[in-house]
Amino acid sequence: MAIKITTLTENLVYKRGLLAEHGLSLFIETGTKKILFDTGQSDVFLKNAGKMGVKIDEIDLVIISHGHYDHTGGLSTFLKINSKAKVFLKKEALQEKLDRTNNNIGLICDPQLLENRVEFVTGITEVDKGLFIVPDIPVYNSEDTHFKKFNDDFMDELYLAIALDGELSIITGCSHRGITNIMKSAGEHFNLPLNLVLGGFHTKDCTESQFSYIIDYLSYNTPKSIGVCHCTGIERYSALNKHFGNKVFYSYVGSIFEI
Repeated sequence: MAIKITTLTENLVYKRGLLAEHGLSLFIETGTKKILFDTGQSDVFLKNAGKMGVKIDEIDLVIISHGHYDHTGGLSTFLKINSKAKVFLKKEALQEKLDRTNNNIGLICDPQLLENRVEFVTGITEVDKGLFIVPDIPVYNSEDTHFKKFNDDFMDELYLAIALDGELSIITGCSHRGITNIMKSAGEHFNLPLNLVLGGFHTKDCTESQFSYIIDYLSYNTPKSIGVCHCTGIERYSALNKHFGNKVFYSYVGSIFEI
């Protein structure tokens, strides 16, 4: 069974007729389920879905990686169009989030639209055969964490793990708790060789020391494919590509690939 992943919202676009914004939204088709992983910061995901033939009203469930505006801002739009999908998130994602100048950067959604639509994730949850939401990301090494700018330890963060054909793929939103910590967490839980790691690595503004640690970790724990986007940063994508060659790809708006 192949799983198809389409990037609906991301920071970069190279295809005519599609839109980009600072945010992330991925459409995942398993053959039995249609899943939306994050909703970007606006209705851009919906506009791009229409251009790419993705029917939002047919989506079975939404997974929210964490409670920031650039991953949840399209949620109200989604819930107005889709009347059946449950929204899977951690309870902490609903808590207020402020930046250092007290601007709200938290979850944006009409509370009435969320009534009877939310499933709080408290443990590893299988939402389709071999597809698991993993809500716990231990910080094995604090070198790869991205907290200080936000005054937040991101206990609301979760990731998606896909066990398929004896291999594991990981999908993450922003990796605030660290992509290496996410990878180690997945290894502890599933004990499978890594096929794909995809998502935002939050390396755009990280220190050289942090980035070197991530490079070293990936050198010893190299997936078959490394897909980056959003908060990874285009310069860091270039550096990853230099280290790992064609194992690395950028998942810009309109990208479609299978695992």
